[in-house]
Amino acid sequence: MRIIARRSLLEFSTKHADAKGALNEWWHIVKRADWKNPQDIKNIMPKASIIADNRVVFNICGGSYRLIVKFNYQYGGGWVRFIGTHAEYDKIDATKI
Repeated sequence: MRIIARRSLLEFSTKHADAKGALNEWWHIVKRADWKNPQDIKNIMPKASIIADNRVVFNICGGSYRLIVKFNYQYGGGWVRFIGTHAEYDKIDATKI
C-alpha cells in the first residue's frame, strides 16, 4: 500500500521519540501489504479498529498514540488523516477528520 502524508509520521516521531520504532514498524508492514478490504487489515493487525468511510484506527505504542488512515483499496493507497496522543484522539471525531 502507498501511504500519503508519511511526512506527518516522520514529524510526529521526531516530537515523540518513543513512537518512532512502532511507527517505523507500522510503515514497513503497510508498505508491503496489498489490502483489498478492511478484513485484510484485521487479519494482519487484529487490534485495528475499522470505522466509517474506509478509515482505520491503529493503536501505536500499546495505545499511547492513535493513527487514523483513510484507505482506498481499489488504488492500493492510504492517506494519513491523524496521528496524535490518546488524549488528542479523544477530542476529535475520527469519522470526520
